Amino acid sequence: MNKIKVTQLGSPIARRADQRETLIGLGLNKRHRTRVLEDTPAVRGMVRKVAHLLRVEAAD
Repeated sequence: MNKIKVTQLGSPIARRADQRETLIGLGLNKRHRTRVLEDTPAVRGMVRKVAHLLRVEAAD
């Protein structure tokens, strides 16, 4: 299965609670943290919701 690498660039401070919870669901909660996740529709939806706070790349 394909994987994506997501890096948090923006801060969750002063964001809506659902956006903060989405970051936690992705395994991110502080700036410059990176996670490699399965590329599933559920993960893509979560990434889309907080795309303005993330950098998304294809993982090797």
